[in-house]
Amino acid sequence: MTSLLMTGDKAPLFQSLDQHGNPVSLDQFRGRKVLLSFFRNAACAMCNLRVHQMILRYPDWQRQGLQVIALFESPEANLYKYVGTQQAPFSLIADPGADVYSLYGVESSESKTEATLALPNVHQLAEEAAAAGFPLTPEEGANFHRIPAEFLIDEEGIVRTAYYGKLITDHLPFEWVDRFAASSPDEAQMETENRQR
Repeated sequence: MTSLLMTGDKAPLFQSLDQHGNPVSLDQFRGRKVLLSFFRNAACAMCNLRVHQMILRYPDWQRQGLQVIALFESPEANLYKYVGTQQAPFSLIADPGADVYSLYGVESSESKTEATLALPNVHQLAEEAAAAGFPLTPEEGANFHRIPAEFLIDEEGIVRTAYYGKLITDHLPFEWVDRFAASSPDEAQMETENRQR
């Protein structure tokens, strides 16, 4: 596995196909900001809830020039069957071999999965996901121990925030994404430097 990416690193390039069969490469978004999100699998209830929340925010992000790419460690058929039913207005990518996950150093961790399941609020999160229409659904053959990660990438292809989840429910705060989407390149650079202090 590749080592973890740090703020200031060049975002590794990749090419794939999205849920519509369209080619997607990080290079095609040069000149625009990108939120690159690595999810667990396409059936993951809490991942689907997060995608739902991202869909609601996407019109504002898109207006501000932020593109979203979401990856799932699932085969294409499962992408369509589960998360694909949400009709996300941004790219969803099936990466069953976890090739892009490896490029970005996204980990699998049995101990972090177990730590998440021991949390008192994990059942509340599962209930929230179920109430939104995303019940707990095991995906056959899925990597149950994949930990989410998210990256904010600037117009030059530089990682401004590398966020590796500590638990399977741990994601980049939406407030950080909102600020990044609304910021100028200089403001994004200054916020990154302030967060590192």
